[in-house]
Amino acid sequence: MPALQRDEAQTRARLIDVHRYAIALDLTQGDDHFGSRTVIHFTAHDTTAPRDTFAELKPAELHTVTLDGRPLDPETLTGNRLPLTGLTPGDHELRIDATMRYSHTGEGMHRFADPADGETYVYTQLFLDDVQRVFAAFDQPDLKAVFEVSVKAPEDWTVLANGITQHLGDGLWKAAPTPRISTYLVAVAAGPWHSVRTEHAGLPFGIHCRRSLAPHLDADADEILDITRRCYDHYHQVFDEPYPFDSYDQAFVPEFNAGAMENPGLVTFRDAYVYRSAVTDTERQTRAVTIAHEMAHMWFGDLVTLQWWDDIWLNESFAEYMGYQALTQAALGGSGDTPPGKWGKETWTAFALTRKGWGYDADQRPSTHPVAPEHVPDTASALTHFDGISYAKGASALRQLVAWMGEKDFRTGINGHFARHRFGNATLADFIDSLARATDRDVPAWADSWLRTTGIDTLTPALDLRHDTWRLDVTHTGSRPHHIAVGVYDQDPAGTGRLTLRDRFPLDIPQEEGRTSRTFPTPAPALVVLNDSDLTYTKIRFDPTSWQTLAGSLSGLPDPLTRAVVWNAARDMVRDGELPPTAYLDAARAHLPHETDLAIIQGVLTFARTQIADRYLTPTDRPTALATLTALSRDILRRTEGSENGDSHHRNGLRLTAVRARIDSATTHEALQDWLDGDSVPGGPALDPELRWRIHHRLAVLGATTPDIIDAELTRDPSATGHEGAARCHAALPDPAAKHAAWQALFTTDDTKALSNHLFTATASGFWNPEQHDLLRPYAARYFTDAPALAAHRGPALAEATGRHAFPTLIDDTTLRLGETCLTDADPTPALRRKLIDQLDDLRRALKVRAANTPAAGG
Repeated sequence: MPALQRDEAQTRARLIDVHRYAIALDLTQGDDHFGSRTVIHFTAHDTTAPRDTFAELKPAELHTVTLDGRPLDPETLTGNRLPLTGLTPGDHELRIDATMRYSHTGEGMHRFADPADGETYVYTQLFLDDVQRVFAAFDQPDLKAVFEVSVKAPEDWTVLANGITQHLGDGLWKAAPTPRISTYLVAVAAGPWHSVRTEHAGLPFGIHCRRSLAPHLDADADEILDITRRCYDHYHQVFDEPYPFDSYDQAFVPEFNAGAMENPGLVTFRDAYVYRSAVTDTERQTRAVTIAHEMAHMWFGDLVTLQWWDDIWLNESFAEYMGYQALTQAALGGSGDTPPGKWGKETWTAFALTRKGWGYDADQRPSTHPVAPEHVPDTASALTHFDGISYAKGASALRQLVAWMGEKDFRTGINGHFARHRFGNATLADFIDSLARATDRDVPAWADSWLRTTGIDTLTPALDLRHDTWRLDVTHTGSRPHHIAVGVYDQDPAGTGRLTLRDRFPLDIPQEEGRTSRTFPTPAPALVVLNDSDLTYTKIRFDPTSWQTLAGSLSGLPDPLTRAVVWNAARDMVRDGELPPTAYLDAARAHLPHETDLAIIQGVLTFARTQIADRYLTPTDRPTALATLTALSRDILRRTEGSENGDSHHRNGLRLTAVRARIDSATTHEALQDWLDGDSVPGGPALDPELRWRIHHRLAVLGATTPDIIDAELTRDPSATGHEGAARCHAALPDPAAKHAAWQALFTTDDTKALSNHLFTATASGFWNPEQHDLLRPYAARYFTDAPALAAHRGPALAEATGRHAFPTLIDDTTLRLGETCLTDADPTPALRRKLIDQLDDLRRALKVRAANTPAAGG
């Protein structure tokens, strides 16, 4: 089915205005299909352009079509396009009656049967062009309209939608009409939801999940609603425009592909955010950031919407930035034992460790693109732009913009933008104009250098040390101006290893490449950190004296955000071949046992385990790396043994993080089996479902369990998460029959046997393991044949999952050659092509890192 071209959308927008949709959905027609009736009221303009256009629809069966009461032939539907020819100027009414298919890939109307209790739930995910899977539409973001939605559902179901819903009896629900919104933002969620409702600022608020998760949602309801209220109040302080919709529901839905979706008045979240097992405060902070991010979209994206998909960043970069900033400025907190302000304290530290590397990595691949690309030709291309650049790099650029122009002027600019474009659409030029009106800074020049370019700048310091003075020289490689803070640190004279902040001063780096210098009439410091406070988006390096100081005192830096900047620099140096992977591991071994920030511990351990141990070190060196991570985990556990002083949440988070790392790094099964048999780790934590499945998975990788034991654990935990855990474990078994069965399940094109999106991801994530590469080697060639066929058959969501989770993990030239041939000869779909390009570039980088750190043969 053809993707919508930008020029087609522009032509249609000149020809028609859309006023109102009346949509009637019937969810009582069985397990496979639902009914969809759509009435669209629109106006055709008197234009010299062709008066032919089309509506989009992807039905199982198209029953009837009428235009202004005149029947049209359903057979004229070609692919997903229903032609409308010879439109006369004036008002028109299009009526379409169709039967639609439920989805099991998280696209369109997704249907899920909960294995825990047999209850069924459906919900829509209509982004980016999947509205056509649910109802007929003129499907482009700048044809906004009012939507009136009614739903026929089983009598015991509750129906949620963008507006307040009313149950009219006999299973019929009607939602209040929306304001003018884009087609991709329409939302429905139906099923026997468990709901917690309240009211705030005169509006109904609600949180919802499937019934089997009710106890877990209830346990966190006060926390979630407290965050929601605080975000709402904070945004009303920041934005002049009030919240533009009639209610605020948050539905935690099963098998969701993304983290969340900003449907006006009905935000959908993946229900992994309803925690069944213990989590750290950093993970709770992540949920809080997601809540704040999606609420920011009510203004950035829903009230004012991009005109075309080249301005994705106007949605995502802003929501990403505002989400983290909201938690910082509103001092958001929890309830009960979690003190207010807990998660707002170090929010940008978490961003630095968990998000910024995503942007750095994406920006160094061949698939990189500007934050605001000048031309996105079609919707298929647009879908590939939802990545670390549109989110993390864009948010980093905005953070730099605010530091450069000042928060007061920034707020004035965005409020002017909302006022000028409320319930309409806007472009990059519109936004830059709004900011320029609020400041005397040259915002268009800033936008050209930051938003229209690709790649990462690098700032490298050098210290010129004199008797009683010193000079800082900063060499800039790149093409952007930077407003940064420079941190200057001294060693604690008492010899504690701690570092004290002497000064933190602003420094402006010109756009041109070259050197910026400052001289100081003081003794030389022990350490200089460029981009201290992480206000800009750049790589940084260290002078030799500073690097030597960090080797012994990194954990002695007083500010966790500074430590995060240093760890990110070390990460970049490993990836760029400037720091041996083993040196990074040595730093982690030395400093993580003394680290207090959970986001840093989790971020460093994740990079060390998944990138250094699994990719950057050779199979010969990998066991030593796993032993180092095991020892590091034990150090953290010993540090927290019997410690009841201080913050119990923090202690528990440290132990949970260390236990996870210990499980994932185990090379023998004895300790893990002891924990499993005792249902607890000595000294805590007790084994909850997440930890038990994690242990079972590691035992499966090591060949220390059996299918019967895995199935017994599934009997103990028959939830949806349990089924995913079992699928992951079965796929991980080092047995030819298990691998064959997993592969057949992953790559079947028989829709009756196809895995749902989450079971696909679980199976794929269990399949490839470095310990099993000899067994798995034949599957690398099969992947590059089977993946393109699956992507073409099952669509963009499964194509992305195939590229992300099922890609071979063999780090060798053979896999690289096979992948390059696939790109050239197999014509993969755009979603899969983008993932293959990224994976192959990461593979090349891993091979280069290995080559740079492998001693040359010789005598």
